[in-house]
Amino acid sequence: MTISPQIELNGVHLTVIALVVVSALWDIRTRRIPNFLTYPAAIGAVAYHTVSGGAAGLYLSLCGLSLGLMLLVVFYFLGGMGAGDVKLMGAVGAMLGPGGVFDAFLYTAVIGGLYALFLLIMNGNLLKTLGRYGCVLRTFILTRSFMVPPAAERKKMPALCYGVAIAAGTLLSVFGQAAGWSIRPPFTT
Repeated sequence: MTISPQIELNGVHLTVIALVVVSALWDIRTRRIPNFLTYPAAIGAVAYHTVSGGAAGLYLSLCGLSLGLMLLVVFYFLGGMGAGDVKLMGAVGAMLGPGGVFDAFLYTAVIGGLYALFLLIMNGNLLKTLGRYGCVLRTFILTRSFMVPPAAERKKMPALCYGVAIAAGTLLSVFGQAAGWSIRPPFTT
């Protein structure tokens, strides 16, 4: 499928686009990304790359799957996101390989940060949050230990649907890859 004279999308691109769009919509509606979206996508991607590329395709897909999981699993363990988000990034990695998932992760991180900032501004919590982080930084500079002051009030914050950020970051990565550009610097020898 050709979008413009410079951009050519293949079947893997179209599949990952469908996956992230459906996952984002599901995340918005239910606040979770179900296994029945992520597991078949990851398994299908590994199978496809193995059949089409042999051992090299298997290796590429498993490296992408592993990298996608590793990039977000720390945030899951810290309570910053759900397991569905991590598995979605793993499935994206299985489809796009390590280079593609790394691009998607970089875009996702920027978009996710802007999304969180937007939510803080919309709920009037930006200054309070910045004040708390400033206190943590000052405490660390003076005492060399992290002490996080408790929030003064526990106002219900809207959930950050990170599946939306993953979808947006992956879409930027896919269209960028199809157009032949990357945000990663080229490796030099």
